[in-house]
Amino acid sequence: MLSLGLVRRGQNLKVLCLGAHSDDIEIGCGGTLLTWMANGVRLDVSWCVLSAAQSRADEARRSAEAFLQGSASSTIYLAAFRDGFFPYHGAEFKEHFEQLKRTIDEPDVIFTHRRADAHQDHREVCKLTWNTFRNHTILEYEIPKWDGDLGQPNLYQPLTASVMDKKISYLDAFFGTQRSKDWFDADTFRGLARLRGMEVRAEERFAEAFYLRKASIGSI
Repeated sequence: MLSLGLVRRGQNLKVLCLGAHSDDIEIGCGGTLLTWMANGVRLDVSWCVLSAAQSRADEARRSAEAFLQGSASSTIYLAAFRDGFFPYHGAEFKEHFEQLKRTIDEPDVIFTHRRADAHQDHREVCKLTWNTFRNHTILEYEIPKWDGDLGQPNLYQPLTASVMDKKISYLDAFFGTQRSKDWFDADTFRGLARLRGMEVRAEERFAEAFYLRKASIGSI
């Protein structure tokens, strides 16, 4: 299978990570960020969580700091929009995205939720990502949950077993408010990564998967 050279060792890459809730980025693309940093990519990361209030704000910040320990630089942005009500925030929500665009450096890669996610907050984040950032490489990540809305991704980042273990250990360590949920456990995260690893025939069996809707092939 042909591997696309999106990132290279020693490369400086500006990354914008967008998540509706305080654990979304970690679940959706945390292993990919850890892999890129372990492989020598210099990441400048803007990490933006839209619903992180009270105890979940502390979880979001501590988790982001752990995942981004190996980055060249990082900035964490936490907002407190009401969980479950993103589509109804209207102009306020749109203005927050416009402010992000004015504040952060022009990103090379943007991680966001996928368009067909069953959660209304996730879909709204994706919609405004595409509406606000119109000349960027956007990778849509997936979040497992009870809705049964997993799809057919077309881009994969293989993960080593050690990266997979680190991702799961961070999720367990920093998100105490989520442990009561029946889906939030190592079996779910490892199982999905194993399935995606099987699909891409990953050498160490695990992968994270994304939806790449548009990309440009560079000059030869």
